[in-house]
Amino acid sequence: MNLSGKIVATTFVMSALLARSAGLFELSKLPPLPDLEGFAGAFAGVANGCLIVAGGANFPDKKPWENGKKIWYDTVFALENPDAQWRIVGKLPRPLGYGISVTTSNGIVCIGGSDSEKHHAEVFLLTLKNGQIQTKNFPSLPIPVANGAGALLADTIYVFGGSEQPGDKSALNRLFTLDYKAACPQWKELEPCPGKGRILPVAAVVDGAFYIAGGAALETTNGKVARVYLRDAGCYRPGAGWKRLADLPKPAVAAPTPAPVADSRFYIIGGDDGSLVGFQPPEKHPGFPKSIMTYDARSNVWSMADGLPVSRAVLPTTFWQGRWVLPNGEARPGVRSPEVWSFTPAAN
Repeated sequence: MNLSGKIVATTFVMSALLARSAGLFELSKLPPLPDLEGFAGAFAGVANGCLIVAGGANFPDKKPWENGKKIWYDTVFALENPDAQWRIVGKLPRPLGYGISVTTSNGIVCIGGSDSEKHHAEVFLLTLKNGQIQTKNFPSLPIPVANGAGALLADTIYVFGGSEQPGDKSALNRLFTLDYKAACPQWKELEPCPGKGRILPVAAVVDGAFYIAGGAALETTNGKVARVYLRDAGCYRPGAGWKRLADLPKPAVAAPTPAPVADSRFYIIGGDDGSLVGFQPPEKHPGFPKSIMTYDARSNVWSMADGLPVSRAVLPTTFWQGRWVLPNGEARPGVRSPEVWSFTPAAN
């Protein structure tokens, strides 16, 4: 990522301590989603005080290495409080997954995504009224986008990266914004992020700026497209543009996004670092690395710790009742989990 501005050399701290025993954060379980497989690429957010998880995809019969078929879903689940049980409160407009979901004061804005046939540009708002989900159309993105990342900065939704069509054919470095409180909301395109387009990056909002980190570029070699696992990071500050940040300690692809934030830090929890690409046999894959990377925006320094009790990829996050929620996701390639975890950073 050849971002403008001063480039600071990568600095990071490797910790041999288990993150939980060091008191850096707390990870705990919420009630699991009532599905045997669980979902990757679901939408998630908060509506009328309830935690919402909707859509996503899984392999309900055979796994990918068994030529199993991926199925997309439209079911919307709601959890009223951490001691309650999930219930079905409606359906999405269509089976959909791998989009971007942003919780706003009006409800959950669901952006783009894919189904079994194509990627979508449509955007809609989910609200919860009288115990049932309701949908309101928002302006569509200028292009279809799936496997991107986004976050909310003040009243503006930022959407970055992803791809326009299925099949890992090309990746985007385009940045779009939407002022969801405007009288007539319209998407605007800002300057693209310098450097490689990417799918499955992590997004975050810290101290008035929009951050992106990691993801995978798509490059063609000998006629074949392959993922290139990325370590670079940058931020876009309104009025100032893009700035290069210190590189991540290791690559991060499809980690929970938007990244949990506390004070002037954001946290990349798990995800895929590319170290086990092509692992054989696939049914014995040990799962994604159980590590956490923390970025301090005040010092431009990364720290890393190992020893997480769980690691997931391809899942959203949302902030609910004082905690960051990580619903479902992939436990290893092709295998989902119905577990729902919550993440609470330690106070400074």
